[in-house]
Amino acid sequence: MFEHKDLKRAEFHSLIRKGTIAFGGNKKLKIYGHLHCASGKRLLRENRVFFLSDKEAKNNNYRPCGHCMRQEYILWKQNNGSV
Repeated sequence: MFEHKDLKRAEFHSLIRKGTIAFGGNKKLKIYGHLHCASGKRLLRENRVFFLSDKEAKNNNYRPCGHCMRQEYILWKQNNGSV
């Protein structure tokens, strides 16, 4: 897991180009989603984290975004009760 506040701009873009960063998340709300998600792009830098995979996000107890990962969110909700 990478925290956005700890990454320099060039390093951040390099990690995205290399495919190292695949998902972004909100560390306060414990939600993760695709990098192109409009909800994720509105996050404050200090609340934004990045993951190598969805497995890494789930292992850190993050749930899928209800906007950009609708199907995964529905499955998560069915397995974990109501939010």
